[in-house]
Amino acid sequence: MESAALSALPSQMLPLSCSGLKKSPFAFQLKLSAPKGTRLRKRCAPITAQFELKPPPYSLDALEPHMSRNTFEFHWGKHHRAYVDNLNKQIQGTELDGKSLEEIIVITYNKGDPLPPFNNAAQVWNHDFFWECMKPGGGGVPSGTLLELIKRDFGSYDAFLKEIKAAAATQFGSGWAWLTYNGDKLEVPKLGIAKTPNAVNPLVWDNTTPLLTIDVWEHAYYLDYQNRRPDYVSIFLENLVSWEAVSARLEAAKLKVAA
Repeated sequence: MESAALSALPSQMLPLSCSGLKKSPFAFQLKLSAPKGTRLRKRCAPITAQFELKPPPYSLDALEPHMSRNTFEFHWGKHHRAYVDNLNKQIQGTELDGKSLEEIIVITYNKGDPLPPFNNAAQVWNHDFFWECMKPGGGGVPSGTLLELIKRDFGSYDAFLKEIKAAAATQFGSGWAWLTYNGDKLEVPKLGIAKTPNAVNPLVWDNTTPLLTIDVWEHAYYLDYQNRRPDYVSIFLENLVSWEAVSARLEAAKLKVAA
């Protein structure tokens, strides 16, 4: 790999601007354009950020019978892959090349007037996030601080379920339902529920951290549930959601607000 080639160079040969390279939370490949035998000095050779299709954190049949392998082969293997491939084509050679996925989303949202790469960038992030919202043997009732805040901010767990199910079921057309952590040092943070159309996600909102999402694009559920979106949403919450992942995101969000 080219990155291995860089690390193999004597330290005195590494360009100063390369010494601080950090790993992105989203994998990318380094493509060095210097001719063979070129000695790297002073500055990095041009690089191209290439986003990769991340696999779900479980096998494609691990969520059966609630979400089938057939659904994953289309949803992850075709739709998610297409978002990654299209994004890479859109940003190659532009000022977005080399930026993190989150940076691309915020920049191309363009204060509500999205630029062409926005939809693919946001959909890549949304799907990475969505896969991690689920686990084999998921569902049930959350515990600890998460359950305490749900009861505080929604009145009860049942009231929370009713509200997030309504958000997911009533999002017209394609989109997402979200549980978020909202606030900053100047106000007491609270949990909230939102629904967004198409690719829009809470990263483009101030003082808002997404904790959980439910994909309500038809390709997320149609092979298993046809037009019965409310049934899919109920099954997601009863049998698929990973409350451990949501709780971990909540703790990270609390630390971010307190910093």
